[in-house]
Amino acid sequence: MTNQEISLTVEKARKAQNVWGKLSYNKKARCIKKAGRALAEKRDEIIDIIHKENGKLKIDALSAEVIPALMAVPYYIKLGRKFCKPKKIRGGNILMFYKSSRMIYKPWGVVGIISPWNYPFAIPFSEVIMALLAGNAVILKTASLTPGAGRIIAEILKAAELPENLFTNIEMPGKDAGPAFVNSGIDKLFFTGSTSVGKELMALAAERLLPLVLELGGADAAIVCKDADIDRTAAGIIWAGFANAGQSCGGVQRVLVHNDIYDKFMDKLKEKVQLLRTGNDNDSDLGPMIAKKQKEEVQKQVEQCLKQGAEIAVQSSGNIDNDTLFIPAIVLTKIKPGMPIWNDEIFGPVIGVIPFSNYEEALEIANSSPYALTGSVWSRNNRRTKTIAANINAGSIMINDHLMSHGLAQTPWGGFGSSGIGKTHGKDGFKEMLKAKIIINDTLPGARREPWWQPYSQKIYKGLYSLGDLLSSPCIFKRIAALPALVKFFTISWKKNGLTR
Repeated sequence: MTNQEISLTVEKARKAQNVWGKLSYNKKARCIKKAGRALAEKRDEIIDIIHKENGKLKIDALSAEVIPALMAVPYYIKLGRKFCKPKKIRGGNILMFYKSSRMIYKPWGVVGIISPWNYPFAIPFSEVIMALLAGNAVILKTASLTPGAGRIIAEILKAAELPENLFTNIEMPGKDAGPAFVNSGIDKLFFTGSTSVGKELMALAAERLLPLVLELGGADAAIVCKDADIDRTAAGIIWAGFANAGQSCGGVQRVLVHNDIYDKFMDKLKEKVQLLRTGNDNDSDLGPMIAKKQKEEVQKQVEQCLKQGAEIAVQSSGNIDNDTLFIPAIVLTKIKPGMPIWNDEIFGPVIGVIPFSNYEEALEIANSSPYALTGSVWSRNNRRTKTIAANINAGSIMINDHLMSHGLAQTPWGGFGSSGIGKTHGKDGFKEMLKAKIIINDTLPGARREPWWQPYSQKIYKGLYSLGDLLSSPCIFKRIAALPALVKFFTISWKKNGLTR
């Protein structure tokens, strides 16, 4: 699509949204239920598309993309009504008892969604469903490497019998999509991808103050405590670090292990990594990278780490020569600040293991990254895990697990710093699809004006000053003394309004 065609698409979407946004929640939910049934029916087709375009193992496609989508549809249908419901706001001071406030929620209008290639179906699908239930029109652009994901989402939504042009899947080069979306007239943009592109989009959006939700990169840390279940932890770290060939922004990259169990943990990790099977079928554990360029970038980052003193502690075997898109699962040790494994996002099956002496040191290392997307704590001590988790600077912290948070529809997803702005998923993610508006109603019977309106007078000044005494004076007698002037101040409300004295 050209930029002009996208702008025309947005205009058509806005007309459709004017109709869709006025429908009752029940009518919108019935449409999305039909899409949910189509999703279930097209399960095999979705898995095949992801497997062929992305290279992702079918098991990963099923567990990390299709199953989360199947869970998301009923969740958002059921709770979306509650998320859209007006909310009464409690008063902040008894003196303003007659001012009742409520928050109402309205759709943004037309939202744009630019989604990535690493989870080409699950990420955009949930966002599209939330946007539609909230009353928006949607323009979706999936990654150029995985266009089939956008096409199958469009097929699924045909079953929903939406108004024409309410949802549009577009295809264009990634480098052109951001500027085209920002300048097209959309009302909000959701982007998942690299931090560098996220910054570019933010700069473009600033020109028209376009609101953004950015879900960007990660170099996430897992803190392994001295009382962790070593066998479970090693297995969990392998899954979180190497599933989807390590191409997960919320996967494990830095593994921080207490000195007391470091040697035992490394022995177990080496044992399990050596058993990983590289391939492309359901008996394989590690699939291919998505493209040659991606594979070369990961190899370059590993070489940089090795030149700076890192060592390969263990790597998996299998069909990993240069003529394929496979990379072995690699575990690095002797890593330090300044290496790509420490400071940058390595989007491949590479993890680094760092020993630590105490939990303050572990937190310092975990929080030293510019990224703050996810983290995890591995321990049998519930009190310790909660304390450490609360102090990891990341948007999602898992205990004795990692990476799976994005698969839970109810948990908000999003990080801080270089990992992005805003949330997707859960209540907070749904609210991102809505504009919040405050309505304040005056309920004072017979009042003809507010006491602080013009015309001003010395009486009004004294009344306001007495109000300050009543609200803030530490002396009880001074607060009592303020009451007469305050009563006179509020009686002004029943006097004739106007600027005549």
